[in-house]
Amino acid sequence: MIEPLGAMLGGVAGAIAGSFLATLILRWPQGRGVMRGRSACDGCGRTLGAGDLVPLLSAMAQRGRCRTCGARIDPLHGRVEAACAVIGALAVGLAPDVAGLGWALLGWWLLTLAVLDWRHFWLPDALTLPLTFLGLTVGSWVTDAVLADRAIGAAAGYAGLLAVAWTYRWARGREGLGLGDAKLLGALGAWFGWQALPFVLLLAAGTGLLAVGVAAALGKRVERATRVPLGTALAVAAVPGWWLSALLSG
Repeated sequence: MIEPLGAMLGGVAGAIAGSFLATLILRWPQGRGVMRGRSACDGCGRTLGAGDLVPLLSAMAQRGRCRTCGARIDPLHGRVEAACAVIGALAVGLAPDVAGLGWALLGWWLLTLAVLDWRHFWLPDALTLPLTFLGLTVGSWVTDAVLADRAIGAAAGYAGLLAVAWTYRWARGREGLGLGDAKLLGALGAWFGWQALPFVLLLAAGTGLLAVGVAAALGKRVERATRVPLGTALAVAAVPGWWLSALLSG
């Protein structure tokens, strides 16, 4: 059962976290600072006040546009804020303790990586490496995996996809798999233990194939060399893969 107060607090915290993460997702790939100065409209440069920065509500009240210049507010803001609010509400509502905080943190982190990889094919070390560290330290908050299994998972996840990347480059003479994907799988191993990795990979592969199939059905050109954001698929498959492995082993 979901605990209402925990769900409400988690949802509010998620919306606030999502506001920051959406800004990070939009600005970081452009080389723009996230922590420098106060928030401002990208259209007219007006410094945003407190009333402009209320997650979800401000954009809806302003109908998705700056109230000064009318410039369109990137809808990614609202989507990430809403997704983080849902993640926080579910995590803390279902586990109103330190475990819920751990699940919320993991969910927000994976959402950020998923969107960055989807939009830019980029999984920055500044996110994947701390995620590995958190898995080895606070990962015990969210799963029953012992530290040894999580350490093996971190090493096996990274080494497994690194071997695939090297093999592909040797066989085809070009890059086929980014090292960010290997680091992300290693991070997931650090959270869930090595036992979950086969299930995460299986579901991620299915997710990637489904995305390609949908793209083809929508009339988009799909070729053998079409790039697929594996990191996005891994992030989406992470929790279901862990749940499936726990279900079958239990």
